[in-house]
Amino acid sequence: MADETEKRGFFSRFFGKKGEEPEVEKRKEESSVADEAPPAASTVTEPSPDAVANVPAELAGADFQPIEPEGEEARAAAIAEELDEQPSPAGAPAPEQKPLEALAEPAPEPAPAAPAPAPKVSWWRRLTQGLARTSSSMGSAITSLFTKRKLDATTLEDLEDILIQADLGVPAATRITQAVAKGRYDKEIPPEEVKRILAEEVERSLAAVARPLAIDRSKTPFVVLMVGVNGAGKTTTIGKLAAKFRAQKLSVTLAAGDTFRAAAIEQLKIWGERTKSRVVAREQGADAAGLAFDALTEARREGVDVLLVDTAGRLQNRVELMSELEKIVRVMKKVDPEAPHAVLLVLDATVGQNALSQVELFQKAAGVTGLVMTKLDGTARGGILVALAERFGLPVHFIGVGEGVEDLEPFAARDFARAIAGLEEG
Repeated sequence: MADETEKRGFFSRFFGKKGEEPEVEKRKEESSVADEAPPAASTVTEPSPDAVANVPAELAGADFQPIEPEGEEARAAAIAEELDEQPSPAGAPAPEQKPLEALAEPAPEPAPAAPAPAPKVSWWRRLTQGLARTSSSMGSAITSLFTKRKLDATTLEDLEDILIQADLGVPAATRITQAVAKGRYDKEIPPEEVKRILAEEVERSLAAVARPLAIDRSKTPFVVLMVGVNGAGKTTTIGKLAAKFRAQKLSVTLAAGDTFRAAAIEQLKIWGERTKSRVVAREQGADAAGLAFDALTEARREGVDVLLVDTAGRLQNRVELMSELEKIVRVMKKVDPEAPHAVLLVLDATVGQNALSQVELFQKAAGVTGLVMTKLDGTARGGILVALAERFGLPVHFIGVGEGVEDLEPFAARDFARAIAGLEEG
């Protein structure tokens, strides 16, 4: 009995409760070994039985002050504080303390990958897409006409009508029809063979007029006067040309000569900012000839490479407006007798045969030296270039098949001929 009493006193001194399992002592020893900390020099205050009963196992071997039973929240706060104050093992850096909110936050989702840039479309592809309405219209008609059918007079007449409807003009349509008939009369001819002949004849008509716009660097500035009817796209074409010249390291000045429209002046200013080109502009309603005079004077003084002069759109049958265009040319010649060095007529391909009268009258008023054909992507009658070449023989410098800068390119007869006939690049 004495041994039992002595044993009770032993457990009571260490645990304060009879029958307590020795697991607490065991954990205390394991914790001491893991922490590799020397025994505390000060005397340990014996905890009360209630305090020991509420201490977690991981704190059983640590020095602590008794915790008053103030509810679950107070107990949790005290335990967290006790954990923060425990020393790290000797020589080990203190673990980084993170707020509970940060630990609870989920890992941020990775940022979505940037979309891959759209592949650059080649000029040939843009050209074929732009001329798709013309080539589809002619191509389907030719296929329908020549599939399993012998070549006779009626077939040739139908072919000539198809070509005229595409605005190739009567002379070109007659010549192409004769080329198809040569050596093939009363025989079957595949539609692809007809298209090949069509492409060859169109290329023959256009080869002589497919000439790039050459900038004479000895002229400072080289003056380009842009003319055309309302809505043909003069101002936009000027902006695209400015971008191309700037890409060639040429300095450019833009003259906002369309003083009738405030929108045209603002549009040219925007192109000036985009291309880093100087813009000479006046208020709406200002004298266009006087503005052209000032722009040329300033460009000469500053040694600019290219001066692009915009003009107001005017119908070719308005005599007073055409007279104003003549005045602009006369005034510029007072500054430079050779100016303008190039007069480009911007033509809207969708006007069809009306383009012929535009060329004739603008050539008389301003001395047109070359053509720019726009909006070929908006018509099924893109053959008008062939009719223009046959009748006037003026150089075709550029053609446009869209709104972007890259959609205006120097004219190439072979590419145009194969695209309009619906053939592959070759």
